Amino acid sequence: MLGSTFETLVNIMAALRREDGCPWDREQTHETLKPYLLEEAYEVLESIDNRDPGALKEELGDLMLQSVFHAQIASESSHFTMQDVLETITEKLIRRHPHVFGDTVIHTAEEQKIHWEKLKKNEGKKSVVDGVPVHAPALLRAYRVQQKAATVGFDWDHIGQVWKKVEEEIQELHDEIEQKNPEAVNEEFGDLLFALVNVSRFIHVHPEDALRRATDKFIQRFQKVESRFREKGRDLRTATLEEMDKVWNEIKKES
Repeated sequence: MLGSTFETLVNIMAALRREDGCPWDREQTHETLKPYLLEEAYEVLESIDNRDPGALKEELGDLMLQSVFHAQIASESSHFTMQDVLETITEKLIRRHPHVFGDTVIHTAEEQKIHWEKLKKNEGKKSVVDGVPVHAPALLRAYRVQQKAATVGFDWDHIGQVWKKVEEEIQELHDEIEQKNPEAVNEEFGDLLFALVNVSRFIHVHPEDALRRATDKFIQRFQKVESRFREKGRDLRTATLEEMDKVWNEIKKES
């Protein structure tokens, strides 16, 4: 059932790319599809954040379509097919889970992370921190690089050391701001963010998720501030900071 349904999707994509298919689909390339791949991935994240199973089902389908689309384009150039994609990921999952499909003994998720990185190193990666996409969001990239470095023991022993590093970076940033050195300020601000990502790992918070939720919360509260002023017949641009801050705090208490 699942196999035939997936095959139908692959066949539909092939039909859309035929000469008598859809003009828009036929014009697409790996490069032109990149924005849609990112968009669909973020829509999956949004449906998860909203705890909306119906939306998640739909968005996962849209994301899957992007994989099928890219595989179809590749097959037309005889690079690889969807079958090759499925076989590659199947082989990789089996190879990287010897504790499930072999005799290796692994007891915890942390042990599996370390073993996973060892396996990837054996597969030809030159550095333990290889494999994190250069174009990944900066917080996510910092988080994954730190995780990978930690698998070989390059990590703080306890969170107290991490807090000390954060305090050190705050002071260095403050000093460079006082010196009015723009380039150094930029560098030290980056160092501070990187140190805060270390904190996130030690308290088991994903920084990308946390910042996305904080931004969403700000948007929701700010829109309520705008609404409150509209109800009073006021243009927000004519309000003082004190007036806006008062309404903001009222909304914050309500939530």
